[in-house]
Amino acid sequence: MILKPSALLCFYSVWGVLLQVTAVKNKSKASQGQFPVTHNATVIEGGTVNLTCRVDQNDNTSLQWSNPAQQTLYFDDKKALRDNRIELVRASWHELSISVSDVSLSDEGQYTCSLFTMPVKTSKAYLTVLGVPEKPHISGFSSPIMEGEMIQLTCKTSGSKPAADIRWFKNDQEIQGVKKSQQKDSNGKTYTVVSILDFRGDRRDDGAVIRCRVDHESLNSNPHIAMQTLEIHYMPIVTILPSTPLPQEGQPLTLTCESRGKPLPEPVLWTKDGGELPDPERMVVNGRELTITFLNKTDNGTYRCEATNSIGQSHAEYTLVINDVPNTLFPTTNIPLFTMATVTATVAITTCSTTPAFFTKDPNALTGPAATDHALIGGIVAVVVFVTLCSIILLGRYLARHKGTYLTNEAKGAEDAPDADTAIINAEGSQVNAEEKKEYFI
Repeated sequence: MILKPSALLCFYSVWGVLLQVTAVKNKSKASQGQFPVTHNATVIEGGTVNLTCRVDQNDNTSLQWSNPAQQTLYFDDKKALRDNRIELVRASWHELSISVSDVSLSDEGQYTCSLFTMPVKTSKAYLTVLGVPEKPHISGFSSPIMEGEMIQLTCKTSGSKPAADIRWFKNDQEIQGVKKSQQKDSNGKTYTVVSILDFRGDRRDDGAVIRCRVDHESLNSNPHIAMQTLEIHYMPIVTILPSTPLPQEGQPLTLTCESRGKPLPEPVLWTKDGGELPDPERMVVNGRELTITFLNKTDNGTYRCEATNSIGQSHAEYTLVINDVPNTLFPTTNIPLFTMATVTATVAITTCSTTPAFFTKDPNALTGPAATDHALIGGIVAVVVFVTLCSIILLGRYLARHKGTYLTNEAKGAEDAPDADTAIINAEGSQVNAEEKKEYFI
């Protein structure tokens, strides 16, 4: 049988359709075990993120990305939504990757990758957008702060998502127990965080740096920091420092008045025993120093240094007690008396130190080096007179004892003699007995 051309054409058409249907069924069966794979992503507001969808085995089946509003972004390599921020990264039978730049908070949500098999298979990826907190600002500070005054500092930051964390530091030490609160912004997505620090002004905190630090995962370990340097005004602190711990008569003395305060007290006022300095010629004030050029006992008393600033007045006192010159030991004096005796005299001049609270100046008293020289000369003269008298007394006793011995020896043996010749012969000191009786002089 010979078929007509028209019948033959119809036969081939039906055969082609049957082949296409068979091919679609085979593709469907091969793709039934495949699912698209996606991953969640996190991006900082204003940044760029990539969304990737992969299929290990795909027989020419199309892939599609759609946004949370179910709007198609890309169908294979064809862009479906007119958004200049969305770009194609890679398109193949096994992968469809797109990028979204300048991400905003409204881009957050669930994105869907679809594999067009029968039935269609999908995989979802959640995009998290982090809201970056604004730089913090410290308010409530008014400079300067008076010592003892209560201070309340407020640190505030907005736009964080999730809510940021605020911490306070004084210099490098963290301040604990600070109140903190948070509330949602008008967009319903970000947060405003407020922290309040209360403390009392103290002079030890003058110049301290208060830091408010904002920590957030979007800052990548680079926290935002706001700083405020404290300026605290306080009354002066006064201390008097002497140039020597043991002032002695005849020496100079300098008293230094150290005063610290905010504002700095300047100048200082020196007084003695509640009144003015009595001897301006010897007591010289130079800035914060009081110098007494030559000390004497009339300088004993209480010296006061007063310092004043705009906050108040403070003072310090120093009680001056002048010590006498150190003890002087004179050298030993040896006085020989022939060869029979030696007199040794050692004289020490001792002094007595008194510390009266108030001293009344005698107008007739000698002051300065003249009084010291007269006392020293008088002591030396007294020593010389005393040694001379002792020497005379010892010499007289020695001569008196030896003179009596000579008279007695000369008279022995002559008492019973009838005449002078016999007395001379019988005397113990005659030449006859000279060999037996001898007298030795030492």
